[in-house]
Order: sequence, then structure tokens, then C-alpha cells
Amino acid sequence: MVSSVGVVAVSLRSESHQWIPVRTVRTARAACPKATPAMLIRDRLDVLFEDEEFAGLYPTDGRPGLSPGQLALVSVLQFAENLSDRAAADAVRTRIDWKYALGLELDDPGFDYSVLCEFRARLAEDGAADRLLEAMLQRLGEAGLLKSRGRQRTDATHVLAAVRFLSRLELVGKRCGPLWRSWPRPPRTGCDR
Repeated sequence: MVSSVGVVAVSLRSESHQWIPVRTVRTARAACPKATPAMLIRDRLDVLFEDEEFAGLYPTDGRPGLSPGQLALVSVLQFAENLSDRAAADAVRTRIDWKYALGLELDDPGFDYSVLCEFRARLAEDGAADRLLEAMLQRLGEAGLLKSRGRQRTDATHVLAAVRFLSRLELVGKRCGPLWRSWPRPPRTGCDR
């Protein structure tokens, strides 16, 4: 289906990423025996975002699109590691720990980096980014990775000014940044540079 502006419409192809391919698990565990932050997210939270949570963002007809649950996780990992869209797409294609976190086969070709920008544009519609943030915070809390610290006070003027410059997905990364930085990092190898 082609829209009036010549863009191919994509539909939601709901996929289950509950299991990680056996070869990906073996290779990731051999390469990173202490695990990486991306692997720990998968181990502690299983699937962070389900495709069904994004059903309202996609039409029912059209060419099947990429898994929005996986794209959401890629976006979180991208922000946590301060990567450009191109570098994040390369990480999906080349990094074993990201393939593990996403539940991908080792030979999965990944996607074009422009998909991330399109996905963020979909999230910007109808408060979808807020729902994504709420779902993520709930799952992190249930897993014991976020703790409520009681009452917080802040000057709303500064908060509102800062929010203008941050997308909702960046807010997810800001909230999870301390958690991400607290996990042990494996030594860098030639494969992840």
C-alpha cells in the first residue's frame, strides 16, 4: 500500500521474541561470560517491550514492518551507549550481545539506520512515547531494578525548559542511565569498535 506522498505503509507483524536462538545464547555466553548490560537487560527482564504495545501505531494492512518491540529496545540501548542511528544499526548487525538482547539469530542482517528515525516519529504521535516510558518503568520496578525514593521536589521551570530539548525516548535513557552505568562492562575487543 502506497500513501499519497509515495511512502510505503507498513503494518504491524506481531512476533514473539520470548526465546533466544540457541546458537546466539552459546556464542554470547562464550564471548561475554560475565554478560554485558544489554545481556543483563534480557536476562532480568526477558522481553522488555511486546509488539502488541505498539499496535495503535501501525495500520492493519501494508507491508509487514520490523518488530516495534525490538526497535524500542534498540532505541534504549542506543541512548544508553550514546550512539548515532547508524552506529546503533551497525551494533544490531555486528554485536553479539545486542543480538542476544534482541533475540536475533547470529546471521540476522539487521536493518537500515533510517528505520530508527521513522520509529521515533511514530512514537511522537498520540503520546506513544509516554506509554513506552510507563511500560518500561513498570517492568524495571517489577524486576527490582528501580526503587521508589519517596517524595521528590524540583523547580518545574527548569524541568519544563529541559524537556523541550529531550525526546521522550531520551527521557527513558536518562532514567535508566544510572542503572546502565552500574553494570560491569566487559573489556573492549576488536569486534565492538
